[in-house]
Amino acid sequence: MRLDKFLKVSRLIKRRTVANEACDAGRVLVNGKTAKASLNVKNGDVIEIQFGGKAVKIEVLDVQETVKKDEAKELYRYL
Repeated sequence: MRLDKFLKVSRLIKRRTVANEACDAGRVLVNGKTAKASLNVKNGDVIEIQFGGKAVKIEVLDVQETVKKDEAKELYRYL
């Protein structure tokens, strides 16, 4: 699954276009490297997102095309 779509499906970022812009601006790192929105995300990847002065670091546990709002938190865990 594409990185921008995963960020949207997992509810880490609300809209795919915003996720796309964050990737283009270099604010999203996957496994320590700056990532493009088209990067393929798989289980075990570590994603770090910078929101202003705050950074969120998560590990991908599962990749699904669609998921209910309540179950979105099961796709990742905070590090």
